[in-house]
Amino acid sequence: MFEKVLIANRGEIALRIIRACKELGVRSIAVYSDADVDSLHVQMADEAVCIGSAAATDSYLKITNIISAAEVADVDAIHPGYGFLSENAHFAEICTNCNITFIGPSADCIRNMGDKAIARETMKAAGVPITPGSDGILKDSDEALHLAKKMGYPVLLKAVAGGGGKGMRVARNDVSLVQGFMVAAAESENAFGNPDLFMEKFIESARHVEVQIIGDKHGNVCHLGERDCSIQRRHQKLVEEAPCPSLSEEERQALGDTAVKAAKAVDYDSVGTLEFLYDEVAKQFYFMEMNTRIQVEHTVSEEVSGVDLVKEQIRVAAGEKLSFTQKEVVIRGHAIEFRVNAEDPYNNFTPSPGLVEAVHFPGGPGIRIDSHVYSGYTISPYYDSMIGKIIATGKDRAEAIVRLRRALDEFTINGPHTSVPLGEALLVDRRFIKGKYNTAFLEKFMHENFLNA
Repeated sequence: MFEKVLIANRGEIALRIIRACKELGVRSIAVYSDADVDSLHVQMADEAVCIGSAAATDSYLKITNIISAAEVADVDAIHPGYGFLSENAHFAEICTNCNITFIGPSADCIRNMGDKAIARETMKAAGVPITPGSDGILKDSDEALHLAKKMGYPVLLKAVAGGGGKGMRVARNDVSLVQGFMVAAAESENAFGNPDLFMEKFIESARHVEVQIIGDKHGNVCHLGERDCSIQRRHQKLVEEAPCPSLSEEERQALGDTAVKAAKAVDYDSVGTLEFLYDEVAKQFYFMEMNTRIQVEHTVSEEVSGVDLVKEQIRVAAGEKLSFTQKEVVIRGHAIEFRVNAEDPYNNFTPSPGLVEAVHFPGGPGIRIDSHVYSGYTISPYYDSMIGKIIATGKDRAEAIVRLRRALDEFTINGPHTSVPLGEALLVDRRFIKGKYNTAFLEKFMHENFLNA
């Protein structure tokens, strides 16, 4: 096992990793920007090193500064968390070259799965169903037009290096396709330094269902069931639950088996997620992408499986075998996570940074809070707006919903606006309660309840 782990991240995920390190008897090294000097992860780590000014490009994305901090602190490994450098193959390579273990998959795996065009071809070769689309990168908008007419509208343009909804545009006719191509390419260039796009058939009535997997360096791969992440806005998730409320046991088993097959096809040896679109009309799953890191919503998989994913991720990175087999994975009960974002749902989700004058988190049976926010903390405008996650677990979905509803009612914060009012409204909607929703649901719900309010 490692002696020292540097956490190349901030906020709630940095806290989550620190807690896992403490339980494993591993010393944790936090890094922080000038803006995060008072952040909770800085206070809770065994050591902390400042790595730059507030802008992420000068701190959490500054590879030289992070490696320097790691060498000064004499660490064995670096955990990248999610976001920032977590799926940066170059960073993983540098860690390896510096004899520092990168707590994640190999650089080649990150690179191949991060390039969505290569990932599609890899999965296709492994026999994993993929959505109909382009064979690799589109040369220009003329090629996109030709393919769109062949496939039929609507289509979805996607950045090969994309993530978080950036570089994605739905096109329903020739005009919107040409415009969307230019905008998506420019957005992808600005966000990822790569303007390349590919195209898929856009499935109107789809659920976003993903499978949590983990592998070790000894060839073992297991899945921990699936999550439904269909409640999302502009490809940004708001609510995640496990298991998916609409799948049959046969579909659930087949999906898990497919995810394990896909992970083994790329010799995967860390925590990761296979994301699928589920066509509710055709009753067919299609591979979308693989996230080669821990995810925000890993919590719901932990709650229903009983597996501490972050600890297990650190263990397998240190060369240990998985502590369980697939037969030992038993999914019990139901878990739902709601992301608390510092933004105003009544004002088109405008960010709401600033001083948290007071905050009270809910508690009671079946409630878990992952957050770095405290009374007197100032939410920075420089980073992601998520300030915490409320996870409710129950013996079944109905109990999990009731508990999450209670928790959101208990949550109070003085200062910034948050997404909590949206969650409270969503959890009493009869369609959500019945599990009758897909990826288009939240936008419609917002127009019904908030944007015209």
